[in-house]
Amino acid sequence: MRLSDKKILVTGGAGFLGQHVVQALRKRGCMEIVVPRRSQYDLTRQAAVEQLYRDTQPEVVIHLAAVVGGIGANLANPGRFAYENLIMGAMLMDYARRAAVEKFVGIGTICAYPKFTPVPFREEDLWNGYPEETNAPYGLAKKMLLVQGQAYRQQYGFNSIHLLPVNLYGPGDNFDPESSHVIPALIRKCLEAVQRGDPEIVCWGDGSPTREFLYVEDCAEAIVLATERYDGAAPVNIGSGFEISIKDLVELIADLTGFRGRIVWDTTKPSGQPRRCLDIRQAWKLFGFQAKTNFRDGLRRTIEWYTSQSEQLALGAVSPR
Repeated sequence: MRLSDKKILVTGGAGFLGQHVVQALRKRGCMEIVVPRRSQYDLTRQAAVEQLYRDTQPEVVIHLAAVVGGIGANLANPGRFAYENLIMGAMLMDYARRAAVEKFVGIGTICAYPKFTPVPFREEDLWNGYPEETNAPYGLAKKMLLVQGQAYRQQYGFNSIHLLPVNLYGPGDNFDPESSHVIPALIRKCLEAVQRGDPEIVCWGDGSPTREFLYVEDCAEAIVLATERYDGAAPVNIGSGFEISIKDLVELIADLTGFRGRIVWDTTKPSGQPRRCLDIRQAWKLFGFQAKTNFRDGLRRTIEWYTSQSEQLALGAVSPR
């Protein structure tokens, strides 16, 4: 698909991942990119979704909008995370079908995989068990987007694809301590501990789980490549192929931020899924994606961005995110 000729709707296009996807589309010469804002279109309401399609008439939809957060946010909001993600996906896809949209790109989550999936996670293992309990409502809500897309392909010939990114990180991430994921949460925790001179930081769990992380710009490139080149029904993993334990991650971030105190593990708090690492061969085979950003370099850029934002915020030069 030649994207520069298409009118593209990017839900969540003003968000962390969305901004980078919009930039990647613009690099390909895309001139007609629609980024709906929640103040105009509440995508959990049918009338707003219907109005969005009437107003914009897109040819391609990339659905990135989601209600997300770390373990704490998932534990505090399981009902909201389940309902809003489910209803957004269901209505956006159905109205895309009614509007004869040429292609719908659904973005799922690694949280949809079963808790004890053999590592590396292969796409064919997606249905072999229940997701890890702390984020199951979110993971299952996003998983239904895959089911709906395959059903619509079967009944209506609707071209919907489904991508499964790992945990993302990078400049522009959410650093709110109430809702951030592990990397921004740890960066903020370490930097604030350095500023205060704290002798220790406390981290959830025991540090043994492993995670795979993907730099946000790499993920954006993967999504655009898939939009251009992939038209299959099967879900496709999007990752870096690099696995690191939470313990090693904390130590690396502490080193990069200059924190030299003790790291204390609060084992009364949940650790989350034991391991997460994707088999990423299909992304290369089907649409030629391979991550390019070295993890340490990506972390350094993320820390530099956050430090710069914090300095500007202190000077009143930017608005808090």
